[in-house]
Amino acid sequence: MNNMLSPRLLFILLIIIISGGYVLAQDNPPPEMNRPQPNAEPQAKRPNLLRMLGLTPEQAQQLRQINQERKPQMDAAMQRLRQANRALDETIYADNIDEGAFQARLKAVNLAQAEVAKLRFTNELAVRRILTPEQLGRFREMRRRFATPQQDGEGPRGMDDRNPVPRNQQRPPQ
Repeated sequence: MNNMLSPRLLFILLIIIISGGYVLAQDNPPPEMNRPQPNAEPQAKRPNLLRMLGLTPEQAQQLRQINQERKPQMDAAMQRLRQANRALDETIYADNIDEGAFQARLKAVNLAQAEVAKLRFTNELAVRRILTPEQLGRFREMRRRFATPQQDGEGPRGMDDRNPVPRNQQRPPQ
């Protein structure tokens, strides 16, 4: 037989390749049967923390209000942080290094990070204030349980529970 492909076989292969390209280029979402249901699976994996804490309806309403008030402030603060980081990156990787511009951009990033941290901690304090002592105890236990321990018994951020300084920044004993 001839080593060359017949024109008909070549034509069929070409059609298959072209149609495969069209199929792969489509932007259609996957069929509904393959998508997880919005409330079906995540609820099975994630416990209802509000129920586990035993919040009253009034407390739950207070939490919702705190989050509604905080969200626009946090969104704006995060946007400022992203912009400050972007400006700092542009300054660092500019063709010519401008030390003054670098220091100004670095200060802007630090201020934006401080604002985000202040909003987060203020929110945590507001949430803490609505919890009863029993709920606070449950909350602390849940935080311990859900924290992903690191090596050497460190907590989720590389912190030792007894010492707030990260272990990699502690001085060795002398």
